Amino acid sequence: MSQPVSKRLLSLDVFRGATVAAMILVNNPGTWEHIYAPLEHSKWHGCTPTDLIFPFFLFIVGVSIVFAMESKKADPANHGKMILTAFRRMVILIVISLGTHLLFHPGLATMRIPGVLQRIAVVFFICTVLYIKTSQRTRDWVFALSLIGYYIIMCFVPVPGHGPANLEPETNMGAWLDRLVFTENHLWSQARTWDPEGLLGTLPAIGTGLFGIRVGSWLKQKGTEDSVKVTWMLTYGVAAVVLALVWDMFFPINKSLWTSSFVLYTGGLATIALAISYWLIDVNGRTRFTGFFIPFGVNAITAYVLSMYIPHYLGKLNLYQLWFEPYLSPLNASLAMAIFWVLLIWVIMWVLYKRKIIIKV
Repeated sequence: MSQPVSKRLLSLDVFRGATVAAMILVNNPGTWEHIYAPLEHSKWHGCTPTDLIFPFFLFIVGVSIVFAMESKKADPANHGKMILTAFRRMVILIVISLGTHLLFHPGLATMRIPGVLQRIAVVFFICTVLYIKTSQRTRDWVFALSLIGYYIIMCFVPVPGHGPANLEPETNMGAWLDRLVFTENHLWSQARTWDPEGLLGTLPAIGTGLFGIRVGSWLKQKGTEDSVKVTWMLTYGVAAVVLALVWDMFFPINKSLWTSSFVLYTGGLATIALAISYWLIDVNGRTRFTGFFIPFGVNAITAYVLSMYIPHYLGKLNLYQLWFEPYLSPLNASLAMAIFWVLLIWVIMWVLYKRKIIIKV
């Protein structure tokens, strides 16, 4: 389904577009054996620039919910239809993800059930319901309780069959729950004993979406000067980062576990980034550098899905071995291949953008 491009918050599109471009870049190197360190995920605890991409996207989902739904939710008569639409979108995203996995790795017996699109879909739906049906004060309480509750579960509740609570990859509470619910055959193929997008980690991931809703609500405030909005966003962002670094001392920042400190750290950085983008682009009109990112930003899910299919099929033509590997160092050849995929997908997104088409699920 497509619709014309309407007036949008330009800084949000740029921020989303930059996040999607970065996601395509890190997901499609020429070879996984040669990757620059910042373009890799942290081995376990810690946070690399690559670890910021997924939480930034979920944060943006929260902000976008506010801008897309604020006017409609004012009328309670619209609530049922809005929730049904959100549920339909959740189901479509999950079907796209599972269908892609089956296409690339045939066989229901070993199909991975959790995944990136699945987490995006579930967080989007739950945050949509919370935004439509609860007040901001209630959402703040849900945000706080989700982070504190997750911390208590992960750090204090004994893990059945493994003893005391722990944060190790295979023996933490989240890994145990995923094996119980999904079984090992349906978890991340590189581990099978745990999954970075597991069931329990969805709880704090919802917190990331609520973080975005809170910031989006600030941006949508009427009668508040832009300088005040940006100042509060920067203050909130810095405070979240500081609190995260304190929490990190006893509940480490960890993307695979999506720890509560990780939510605050990445949410704080995302808030700072969006505040700066909003001030430069929407308030002061600095748009010269935005052109590359907007086509990605207005068709984000389409770009992400294409980034799964295009490298998979065109990669069979051995473009990496023909065009890059013989002429560059291993690290630079691998990076050049990733940049090539970003540019190729951008061309498609640019055509859609120029034709004023936004593809929505």
